[in-house]
Amino acid sequence: MQAVVKTPRTNIHIQGEIPSRILEMLRSEYGGELKIYEGDEEYVEVTESDWYKEIAEITTPGDTMRIYRKNNQLTQDQLGKKLDNIPRQIISNMECGKRSISLTTAKKLSVIFNIPASRFLDL
Repeated sequence: MQAVVKTPRTNIHIQGEIPSRILEMLRSEYGGELKIYEGDEEYVEVTESDWYKEIAEITTPGDTMRIYRKNNQLTQDQLGKKLDNIPRQIISNMECGKRSISLTTAKKLSVIFNIPASRFLDL
């Protein structure tokens, strides 16, 4: 059994047989923030997995832009307007890799999507 709690100030990770009084105390203290996993499965940070590393290698800055645009339910036209009225066709060309994403645009995307600008650049 595994109990995990993550809050802005607290990170508790307990593995093994957890006494019921400890679980009750954690439930009363952390409520919905407490996650309890049953079984012997080992959990791995996704960025450390082979799958993530393989995907990261083939994901282009344009792919990243498209993913974040769609996750934020923006059309290419709407994103273009947020980027100081860049035409939809230019947004499309950036997403398809026909046009690179400039450092200035990457910084604006970084602010819009709240992620590092480097995610939108070929480094």
